Amino acid sequence: MADHWWWRPGWRPGRRFYTWHFTFQDATDVHRLAETYRQGLADVQGLDLVPDRWLHLTMQGLGFVDEVPEKEARAIVDAATARLRGVPAFQLVLDRPDITPEAIRWEATPSRLPADVRTTIRAAVADVWTQVPEAADGFVPHVSIAYSNSKGPVAPVSEALARVDAEPARARIGSVELIVLNRDHRM
Repeated sequence: MADHWWWRPGWRPGRRFYTWHFTFQDATDVHRLAETYRQGLADVQGLDLVPDRWLHLTMQGLGFVDEVPEKEARAIVDAATARLRGVPAFQLVLDRPDITPEAIRWEATPSRLPADVRTTIRAAVADVWTQVPEAADGFVPHVSIAYSNSKGPVAPVSEALARVDAEPARARIGSVELIVLNRDHRM
């Protein structure tokens, strides 16, 4: 495992970032699954478990708040709203989480639907800007249940996950939000 919370280029305490997310505030089935895995991972050292209110699926970064004029962020939101108006709600399924060096996460299925929304958001950004941040390819829709906060062996995480028996969760996705996030306090 590796520390997820290292200060990536451009980041510093107090700095904020615009990004598009699916959030899961009202997704009780996702909360059920998350709680089951939080209980299963509770005794594993070196993990920051994600509470229900912060569960998310990152879609597309926009940029640091201090570098993106608010007028442009609003124009991008307006363009995305217009482009996404005709996209129907859909369901995602979260099942067994995978371990990555910095996180434990569920890959959302089907992956095509979030990818299509991301493509639409990227088109909305291109309506306002000549360049869209972040690469278009390589997107893997996922929801993290825990972040690694230190270097260490993966075996304790694997063993804890193997002991969890939980039914997959389903979440209705009907909106995507442009949010402001930070990396302060490892959350």
